[in-house]
Amino acid sequence: MANIQLIKNMKTIRNKFGYTQEVLAKKLNISRQAYSNYENYKREPDLNFIIQFAQKFDLTLDQLVLQNISPYEDVIREQSGPYIAAIQDDSSKTLHLSESEIEMILKYRSLPDDDRRLVDKVLNSVQ
Repeated sequence: MANIQLIKNMKTIRNKFGYTQEVLAKKLNISRQAYSNYENYKREPDLNFIIQFAQKFDLTLDQLVLQNISPYEDVIREQSGPYIAAIQDDSSKTLHLSESEIEMILKYRSLPDDDRRLVDKVLNSVQ
């Protein structure tokens, strides 16, 4: 029987980064069908896959298999207003992001490297 927490966390992480099953499967060097079978409890991921998945997202095995990973783990919700506070780890700055801005960031994260470079060029030219 598949570890329910593991599969729930895999889905949460995939959605958090805006990846489709196909995109994430390619990043993990497996077929989309194999990945889909994991998320749909049709097949259990082997230990090598679980380790690879954890390393890809900089997680410990305990975090991935045993803990509940929140889709908002990197952000803190404000009590009021339409914004979410995102705290940068390496500074004391707090950015307030709207839901649409968060969606854009997640879409950006899911882009292939070439597309990211194109977006970076466009954004750097707007100053």
